[in-house]
Amino acid sequence: MMQIQSDMFRTELERIPAVERAEFELCQQIADKIDAVLKNKGMTQRDLARLTGKRESEVSKWLTGRHNFTMKTLALISTGLGQPIVMS
Repeated sequence: MMQIQSDMFRTELERIPAVERAEFELCQQIADKIDAVLKNKGMTQRDLARLTGKRESEVSKWLTGRHNFTMKTLALISTGLGQPIVMS
């Protein structure tokens, strides 16, 4: 899970309902996994955009951890990277 460095941010995060907080954390974990796979494979966001047929700006949005991933998007990313993103 991402490290929360700001006390103010941590306080605000605690005010978010548990389900929304869990969704935020899952999205961040997925973004972290995608980033780790890209680094491990020596790939860039541009490479992933090319492999998935998406714009580089959309891939950048995925990597912020604020994107609400659909199953279709996760399957597209997993296929493009050649390995599972969610279950591995």
